[in-house]
Amino acid sequence: MPSLGGEAEAALTPTVGLGPLCPIQPGVPTSPASSLSTHRHGAEDASRRSSSAGGRQGLGVGLCRERNQSLASPGEVARLSTPARQRSCLAAAVPHTPGSVHPASACWPGAMRWSLKRSVTAALAASFLFLLLLLLLLLQGGSWQEQDPLEVELGGLAPATVLQMLQPEGAQRILRDTDDLSALHNVSYHLLAGSLSPHKKFLAVGLASVQRPRGYYLPATLQSLFKQSTEEELQEMVVVVHLADADPRWNVQVAADIARKFAHHILLGQLLLIHTPQEFYPTLEGLKRNYNDPEERVRFRSKQNLDYAFLLAFAANLSSYYLMIEDDVWCAKSFLTAIHKALASQEGSNWATLEFSKLGYIGKLYHSSDLPRLARFLLLFYQEMPCDWLLVHFRLLLTQKDVIRFKPSLFQHMGLYSSFQGTINRLEDDEFQADALDLPDNPPAALFTSMSVFENYEPLKAYGTAEGYFWGKDPAAGSVFSIIFHQPAHVTRVRVRTGSDERQSDFLRAGVLELGRRRQADGRDCSAYTTVGTFEKGTFERRGLERGMPGPVECVRIRVTRDQSEWLIIQSIDIWTTAGT
Repeated sequence: MPSLGGEAEAALTPTVGLGPLCPIQPGVPTSPASSLSTHRHGAEDASRRSSSAGGRQGLGVGLCRERNQSLASPGEVARLSTPARQRSCLAAAVPHTPGSVHPASACWPGAMRWSLKRSVTAALAASFLFLLLLLLLLLQGGSWQEQDPLEVELGGLAPATVLQMLQPEGAQRILRDTDDLSALHNVSYHLLAGSLSPHKKFLAVGLASVQRPRGYYLPATLQSLFKQSTEEELQEMVVVVHLADADPRWNVQVAADIARKFAHHILLGQLLLIHTPQEFYPTLEGLKRNYNDPEERVRFRSKQNLDYAFLLAFAANLSSYYLMIEDDVWCAKSFLTAIHKALASQEGSNWATLEFSKLGYIGKLYHSSDLPRLARFLLLFYQEMPCDWLLVHFRLLLTQKDVIRFKPSLFQHMGLYSSFQGTINRLEDDEFQADALDLPDNPPAALFTSMSVFENYEPLKAYGTAEGYFWGKDPAAGSVFSIIFHQPAHVTRVRVRTGSDERQSDFLRAGVLELGRRRQADGRDCSAYTTVGTFEKGTFERRGLERGMPGPVECVRIRVTRDQSEWLIIQSIDIWTTAGT
């Protein structure tokens, strides 16, 4: 990516280096669904509230609103102090050639005066440009090609110019009120690209990104999020990227790169790029050396906790649910539909965290109403331990004892190089499945087995959302593992995997799968079974089962047909059903 140069760096200094944009003070509506006050911009609100927000400066495009408002009334100009006018002018620099910025000194008092007519003309021009871009979008008919026409149009422009074009109201600075926790009180975010929706979405997907010593995966992650979702799913979703690097030039350059590649989604309100200025971060010096981690490692993981804390606080009012991922993941096709399905299965339960991957904090789902306290929790203990450990403690504090993880996983780690020191990281989720539309239904059921259970490896772990698997002792001919549905179901497909990577010998050597009808009065078995297939090398999978059954199924049973000396691990049982008459 091109460097902005020394002159640009100097011009960026008054606004924490996020581009040659001028400060505006937004007006903000409040959503009662969270303790965070969601702030939104409008041209009238920005002008009306600029004097009541404590003089806090944000980002804008072209001439700042404070200046336009003041110069519209000549009497106000005389009352505007010289330092205030200097601050107003400092941020008015707009790039005129790629990689360069007008020096701030060109805007000192007396250098030029703008009339109300010119201000209105500039606003109309910006609105016309925005409408033109939107028209280009509509002409595409909603189709998304390998290279979007908007990306071609924006390809040769300087980073700040790209952000200006895709931010018709100016790059906004948004205030978020939390409560009395000082570090989250009145945090002012830089909204680098995108605009806040007036309505809550179903799901917000949040990720933080910093400069890596090696590798750059953010565009591929965003491409996966959008490509693996249908148009209907995208309407229910907003993706929030927190560009959290300490280098302001990197944040601007990456924001411009993403804005070029994903202009389509930015204009539709499906993608937001934000930044939290360093002034709001607590100290990263003199941190505790817990777990004997090196000082650099402690600083890295502590800042990562803070990056996610600020991201969570920002996202609290955007949606009903919040999904946490990293900036180097692949997504399963239609993962949002799979999340809908998972939520339906948990209706009525008081869950704190649902998990859709077994790796770190990838694929963690939260109620958005819990985000303010999760943000405060990360901020309070930011230097104590890594983020994924803190998330476990948060779940336990909210009295969810057991992990609720859905299998197969919806998200896969793809980054080869770690964001910490660029070390090679080949971590992968072996339970990832690329097509989320193919996820099993696993109807609600009771589970029983005639085998002795080893320790806490209960039958439910093979069928439900609990972490782990079933582990039975000394399986013999006639031993059974039974699934008794609460309600009869039309079973179309069954897949059973036995054994594990750690205990490869503990698989089912000889067995059959049976479908049962006529559930008995005690609810522990069925009186009539039909054998539908045998296990091959510890695995069973069969489709089209509905064609061999005269009616709905009430029981599914695994029956051992030969003694074996090894114990039996049942890794997973997946059942697909369909509506029937």
